[in-house]
Amino acid sequence: MDERRVRGHGGPVRGWRHGQPWPGRRADGEPGSRWPWRSTVLLTAFVLVGSGFAAHGQQGGRAALDPFARVLLVVAAGLLLWRHRRPVPVVFGTAAVTAVYLGAGHPYGPVLLTVAVACFAAVVAGHRRAAWAALGTLWAVHLLVAHWLYRWLPPSGDRSASLAQETVAATWVAVVVAVSELARVRREQGARERAERAQAARRRADEERLRIARELHDVLAHSLSVINVQAGVGLALLDSDPEQARTALTTIKSASKEALGEVRQVLDTLRTPGDAPRAPAPGLDRLPELVEQAARAGLTVEVTGRAPRLPPGTDLAAFRIVQEALTNVVRHSGSRHARVRLEQAGGVLRLRIDDDGPAVGTDAGGSGNGLAGMRERAAALGGTIEAGPKDDGGFRVLAVLPSTPGPER
Repeated sequence: MDERRVRGHGGPVRGWRHGQPWPGRRADGEPGSRWPWRSTVLLTAFVLVGSGFAAHGQQGGRAALDPFARVLLVVAAGLLLWRHRRPVPVVFGTAAVTAVYLGAGHPYGPVLLTVAVACFAAVVAGHRRAAWAALGTLWAVHLLVAHWLYRWLPPSGDRSASLAQETVAATWVAVVVAVSELARVRREQGARERAERAQAARRRADEERLRIARELHDVLAHSLSVINVQAGVGLALLDSDPEQARTALTTIKSASKEALGEVRQVLDTLRTPGDAPRAPAPGLDRLPELVEQAARAGLTVEVTGRAPRLPPGTDLAAFRIVQEALTNVVRHSGSRHARVRLEQAGGVLRLRIDDDGPAVGTDAGGSGNGLAGMRERAAALGGTIEAGPKDDGGFRVLAVLPSTPGPER
């Protein structure tokens, strides 16, 4: 079964990239088509109005909220319109504008929210180092202004920042970091879970496709082999022995009817996935039917051992393996005699199908999908298949399948 890799996501900025992309970006790293207009407008209005209230509350301690300060507020909030498409420039841009705003002595307040939103968007988009670098730069500027440059910057008469103010700033940074990292971790975990679910769904689809392919191959190969042999017999005896030709045509009708029924059952599972099948799956209890069909094709089958009671999956696999092995004898072997031996011991079922050869055209065991399908069936149950020519001529198929011991049929 082919394994498909989940495509990774790239980013436009090299060196800053770490993690999963923002949902508004396509998998190839190109910007998405959606713009966060509504949230940006609301946030800009909140920053302007909130800063006005903050200015009233900080009168005398900070510079007035003049037109230059309002322009800085609009720019800081307006940059967030690009936070999904260009998170790195946005987080550095908002940090720089906020640093200029605070360095000019304007009131503390909602302007810090713009940096928090930009940092959050950058972290969730996978640009962690860029976000922390921008946030660290803003904090360094704050420390430089609050403890040294405040003497030469407005407002006049400003004093060094107190321990309480630094504690508030440190708490604000810690909250932004914690919330951003929590959102990143939860988003990456969700992305992994979605990828695992998608991979599991593809794997189940592949397994179901292979199962249906095996079923159709086994049903059609066996039935068409019988039909082909009997059609040849009917054509050869049509003039010389009409009664025998009639028998051959009757066999063709019976084999084709049975094949149509089994194909219809397989197709029903496709139309109504998850529903219980309308007819029970075939098992070793139908081994006499296989022997009878092989006899109609001119093959004598000797069965040794009795069919044990098996789980449905193992029973179906054992039936299909015997069916495919006998079909290969009919199609590829010059022998008109085959032997089937069933043994169960220690929770293991051993199926052995032998013919005496010689091969006609190709190996007695056939080639291509037949043996591959048998091996897939056995491997799915934890069993094995050995198939190949015997030392004394002919061909042998040996299947070992795990089984649940139970009373014989």
